[in-house]
Amino acid sequence: MAKANPFFDVDFSKILSEFKVPGVDVEAVLATQRKNIEALTAANQLAFEGVQTLVRRQTEILRQTLEQASQVLQEALGAGTPEEKVAKQAELVKAAFERALVNAKELTELVTKSNHEAAEVISNRVRESLEELKEQVTKHKK
Repeated sequence: MAKANPFFDVDFSKILSEFKVPGVDVEAVLATQRKNIEALTAANQLAFEGVQTLVRRQTEILRQTLEQASQVLQEALGAGTPEEKVAKQAELVKAAFERALVNAKELTELVTKSNHEAAEVISNRVRESLEELKEQVTKHKK
């Protein structure tokens, strides 16, 4: 049986408020940290959804590839002269290679998009966090 993490049962706002550090708005610090955790959670969710999309598309590509391989095999074993069979096989290999390139490009774009979306959430949160820090420092100087 897994033990509960004791840190999750601690009320950090109560603990931090007891320290009474001059010029530090404990609630503002805690609010900033909550927003940071929310941004990380959102970024993780976007990354997870990206992986799900990628796996679904890879599965679909695999299914299509298997269906096409079956058709190629039937066509390659079909009637015709040896020269016609070689020409047909070369044509099928070329088409398969081109499909593989298109699929690889699509999968790369899916990964890039997912990574960009997750990174943008974190980047925006870092920018906001710096602005919040700047406001707190400005407020403290007054």
